[in-house]
Amino acid sequence: MKFSRAPRLGALTLTAALALAGCSLFPGKGESPAENLDKLYAEARDDVASGSFDRAIKTLERLEARASGTLLGQQALLDLAYAQWRAGERATALATIERFIKMHPSSPAFDYALYLRGLVNFNDNLGLFGALARQQISERDQKASREAFQAFSQLVQQFPDSKYAPDARARMDFIVNSLADYEVHVARYYFRRGAYLAAVNRAKQAVTDFDRAPAAEEALAIMVMGYERLGLKELSADAQRVLKKNFPSSRFLSADGLNPSSDKPWWRFW
Repeated sequence: MKFSRAPRLGALTLTAALALAGCSLFPGKGESPAENLDKLYAEARDDVASGSFDRAIKTLERLEARASGTLLGQQALLDLAYAQWRAGERATALATIERFIKMHPSSPAFDYALYLRGLVNFNDNLGLFGALARQQISERDQKASREAFQAFSQLVQQFPDSKYAPDARARMDFIVNSLADYEVHVARYYFRRGAYLAAVNRAKQAVTDFDRAPAAEEALAIMVMGYERLGLKELSADAQRVLKKNFPSSRFLSADGLNPSSDKPWWRFW
């Protein structure tokens, strides 16, 4: 799945507002302090555009301190978070974003701040399950993805018409499907090693949390087989009825679909 490309600078969000405030932020040639701030910001933008994030960070830190209390100061703070993120300083970027959110709850760029918080936490590698049998996704990545979902959710709820909302919604769907895939991957891992109770519990969690995700189909199948192996026939039958009701054409309902002993393992579809 492709997503909208993240804006190079959060400052773009404040351009119009800054233009309206130009009389105080960017005065004539005789007022060198304001011109100096303008020059600093131009240098920071050039550094970010060229990928010189460490240098941009230093410049934006100076700018944000000197322009505190102005729209330019807000702009510099958002751009600082963006540059920190691109420089690989994820924790620092998140701290900067949180500072912006607390200091400027009525900012015209508040929607961008939420969007950027989601982007910093967003881990698109969660959806790359082509080599999942050899790839372990860390719990930290799951936590970050859930935090990304919360940020995107807050954005679309508070600012449904924001220009960032469509991409945020797409990323939310991606996160839900990826988290569900991960839960099923773990349940499958447990089942293959004979830990049937752990497999059932993880599959049940996937169905409970992500019932609309495609992975819910396999989660139900794992519950059917897990309960069967545990000797819990009634629960197995209940799970199979739910599977049949929600996925009447499921491949797991075929003769071999729920048979781990068939020539083609049920967990492998490639």
